[in-house]
Amino acid sequence: MNNIIKIAVSQLGVSEIKGENDNPIIIKYVEESGIKDFSHDEIPWCSVFVNWCCKKAGLEYTGKANARSWLDIGININDPLPGDIVVFWRNYRESWQGHVAFFLGFNRSGNNVFVLGGNQNNMVSITEYSTEKILGFRRLNSFSSLLLPEPLLKKGSRGNEVVKLQNILNKLNYPCGKADGIFGGNTEKVLMLFQKDNMLEIDGIYGKETHECLYSLIQRGL
Repeated sequence: MNNIIKIAVSQLGVSEIKGENDNPIIIKYVEESGIKDFSHDEIPWCSVFVNWCCKKAGLEYTGKANARSWLDIGININDPLPGDIVVFWRNYRESWQGHVAFFLGFNRSGNNVFVLGGNQNNMVSITEYSTEKILGFRRLNSFSSLLLPEPLLKKGSRGNEVVKLQNILNKLNYPCGKADGIFGGNTEKVLMLFQKDNMLEIDGIYGKETHECLYSLIQRGL
């Protein structure tokens, strides 16, 4: 996790620009993370920042601007290490709102936690939060640890290999929806979009060429 901390620390001090102008660095976080419907830097961007850092580090990421989306990724843990993800609730525990950042450590009494994150006082900073607001800690996998399915898969295919393909596409921000192991029309459509974006034959079939392209992207952490 040291690499993720180095990446996040390198952005300390990046802050919003009040008024109509936007900080181009924050907009870069959005664009490079592939997050949609994000128009300016005064929209809550904590998840955007974590997505950008994780993508740079070659770790799995949600591709979503919702902080609570991080509760559905990685492994749930109770003994966090620096660089693990920590998710907090905002307003009240059952609301959809939240905050996400990188865990650094607990204070001496253990009732507060130090985190490094974006949109903390409108900037990338190290901030202290109460442990009472923690929803959970998550430890992320690297893309290279995700198992690629073996070709050949196409519309009508079913099973665990299809689940793997759907999970990989979701991680790469080509949303298939729930990984149900059924290669239906939506999975075919999303796979064709992936093939188009990567200048592959657009046939909606997960064959050798598409397999090799996915493998290359995962090894590069993209």
